[in-house]
Amino acid sequence: RVPCLDLGRLGDSDEEDGDSYIPYSGSYPHTCPLDSSSDWRTSLQTPHAQHHQAQQHCVLEQKTIPENLPSPTDRYKLKYRQHEADMKEEYKQYSQRIAEKKKDHLRCLEVSIKVAGKELEDGHNDDLTALDEKALLQQCYTSKPYNMQHNIRKSEAENVAAERRKQAVVEQVMVDQLSRAVISDPEQSMCADVYKEAQGLLELGTAPMRFRKRTLHETKIRTKSGLTENMLSNKLHFDSRIISRNGRDACRELIGFFFACDRSLTVYEFRQFGKNRTNALPFIQKGVYQHQRGQKKGKAYDLSDFYIGANLTFRSVDHNLPESVKQSSVFTLRVISIDETAMDFLKASSMEFKQEHSKQVVDDSKVFKKIQGILKETLSKRGVRVTTGLGKYFRHVDKNRNGFLSQADFKEALKAFHLEIPEGDFESLWLILDDSKSDKVDYGEFTRAVFGEMNEYRKAFVRKAYMKLDFNKTGSVSMVDIRKCYCAKKHPLVLAGEATEEEIKLSFLETLGESCSNPNEVSYSEFEDYYEGLSIGIMDDDDFVNILRNPWGI
Repeated sequence: RVPCLDLGRLGDSDEEDGDSYIPYSGSYPHTCPLDSSSDWRTSLQTPHAQHHQAQQHCVLEQKTIPENLPSPTDRYKLKYRQHEADMKEEYKQYSQRIAEKKKDHLRCLEVSIKVAGKELEDGHNDDLTALDEKALLQQCYTSKPYNMQHNIRKSEAENVAAERRKQAVVEQVMVDQLSRAVISDPEQSMCADVYKEAQGLLELGTAPMRFRKRTLHETKIRTKSGLTENMLSNKLHFDSRIISRNGRDACRELIGFFFACDRSLTVYEFRQFGKNRTNALPFIQKGVYQHQRGQKKGKAYDLSDFYIGANLTFRSVDHNLPESVKQSSVFTLRVISIDETAMDFLKASSMEFKQEHSKQVVDDSKVFKKIQGILKETLSKRGVRVTTGLGKYFRHVDKNRNGFLSQADFKEALKAFHLEIPEGDFESLWLILDDSKSDKVDYGEFTRAVFGEMNEYRKAFVRKAYMKLDFNKTGSVSMVDIRKCYCAKKHPLVLAGEATEEEIKLSFLETLGESCSNPNEVSYSEFEDYYEGLSIGIMDDDDFVNILRNPWGI
């Protein structure tokens, strides 16, 4: 027997109709007999299961709608009509939004396909190779209008995570520097007991220092150091990266601080182990450092040396660095972002701030821009083939594997790729780059001077895409993993039905494989050279970001 639940005369919770609830009539039996043909397993079921099965039989065998329900009130009918009208209006607006999105999407597809066709036609007129045409297909990626909101939300979440990382590093820096100031105080090593022990004046009942409880520092000593939390708070925060062909070093997340009180700086590396474990360790210890290269060689860093795109040079022997970074006697950090609010505050409070460029720096910049302007037309359609081909050529010629080549090697490379630079401009360029007068120049610096380079906003997305592929941080990615991760679903030609995903993927893998010394794996420098070539023909930053976001899902 299954007892029937009697709720009595319960009214509605909001009492909107003013009428109390009329319970079901007593025609419902208190028990629901089970089917005589039920399985023998029913006897083995728990009481709860039997009760649930009995209720199901009751629902199937008897009417679920009683006949004596009262008619709905006028107030309820009005609310129902309003709800029905609202639902119809919402559905109408939803249909209109969907139709507008489809129209916008088709319009974007038509524009992208026209642009792709025009580029390919222009390519044939300029005698482009099949490799150039396949590389140009990567410039056709566009972002769907209804995916922009998703990208915005994703960017906001990444900014929040980055801000949390920075805050964690700031706290670690403050703790490290304040603790270091206290522990390194000279009075810590001049305790009275230490002095007496050294002089042999301790009483007979006093145990030697090595047997007594000691702390890291004597808290009763008042540190006379001027380094306080208020002084350390006047700092400039900046993000940086190592300019390196090694993928593991180039993707290190470095966060630096310049302290205005003593013009010292320090750089920390943020590391993340798994999803929850993080750590911030000193990469460059706090100290006053000087320029190691360029027009300011030998001068200490000041506030005017920190801006987006600035290069900070350090001697590798002065720091405890990874072996891959120590291979070069001087390594370079590129400033990729700064705290603009802190910079404005420090500028206003500093009486010595002067950000002026010498005449030599201005002249050097003019030489770079002139050469880049000469080669701009040549690289506009063949950027990928030239940049990746030159990088592959330089790596082949570099027998010593140190990244430095002679003047004759660079001239031969320019001649092989039909890049004509006037002799006078080339000599001016060489005098600028060869500041050490060693007749050797790093071919990475030479390439950046001749072709220019992407801005730091674009490079950040290139590093993000490569870090997604190289999740083990080995510095190289196999072509098999790239094939697995590359997605061509959002390519305009695929969406329009004019090409398949496999065709777009194969065109990308073929062009990327041509730039690699080893066809089975891709290094960071080769990956960066490929997108450096694509970046030459794209003026808008958002358009370039879409080339990375759509196939790699970043």
